[in-house]
Amino acid sequence: MPSAQSTASAQHLASAQATRGAYDSESELLTGEAVALELRPASVIARMAGGIIDYLTYIIATGLLLWLMLSAAGAIGLPEALFATVSIACVFLGVVLAPAVVEAATQGKSLGRLALGDRIVRDDGGAIAFRHAFIRAFVGFFEIVLTFGGAAVVVALLNPRAKRLGDLLAGTYSQYERVAAESTVVYGVPVQLTDWAATADVARMPDALSRRIAQFLRQASGHTGPTRERLASSLAAEAALYVSPMPNVDVTHSSPEQLSPELFLAAVAALRREREATGLRLEQARLAELQPTLAALPHGFPDRG
Repeated sequence: MPSAQSTASAQHLASAQATRGAYDSESELLTGEAVALELRPASVIARMAGGIIDYLTYIIATGLLLWLMLSAAGAIGLPEALFATVSIACVFLGVVLAPAVVEAATQGKSLGRLALGDRIVRDDGGAIAFRHAFIRAFVGFFEIVLTFGGAAVVVALLNPRAKRLGDLLAGTYSQYERVAAESTVVYGVPVQLTDWAATADVARMPDALSRRIAQFLRQASGHTGPTRERLASSLAAEAALYVSPMPNVDVTHSSPEQLSPELFLAAVAALRREREATGLRLEQARLAELQPTLAALPHGFPDRG
């Protein structure tokens, strides 16, 4: 019968595999050429911050416009019965039409999104048109302005891409496009795993998983102890699906005699980097060998250069 430790490890691996599948399906877009594009939806927090900046700007501008229009209407002797019409027109212009025009003209940008680094795009990753922006702005008046953002936050929390109701109706979402600065930190294989690394086979992992492992290794020192152990165990369980043979790594923290998952992640990252670097060198060598043939003229063709 399997031991309790092996059963726990198997359950942890199954859970990690399910999580990895869900993560990849949410962050990748398959193009018509069968190329998977990695897209990063903006988080609910980022969308809330950007929305606060945008709607504060639009509401203040609408208030000023309303004050100017009502003052001008009173100065020219406009009947008071038309004041309500002027007020509705100003609110529509400032809170619905202006955001739609700005969003369409900037292809999904706004003041808040410039500050947060995200952009509104279609579900297929393309640039939005005016109809997308108008639907989002019109629905946003009801779900953001009238409910003080409560309805938008609730819907976004229930959606894997943090979509609000306007995004669901328009077929759009917010994509994070700000690229972080590249890290120059290089990790080698830990001493405890050098013997294992000599015979280990690490298959190509999904780009999303590789990025998460690299990000964890860069930021591990900033996490608290329990959080660091939990993240390392989860990532090690996902990476274990692409490694053979597995070293004596404790992914469940049930045995103090086994190696730390963080050491395993560092070794996996180093092995993948070395393998990809070797592949690039071999590819460049093959291209260099073929270059004379590729650049040569056909047999019997005169050289006119």
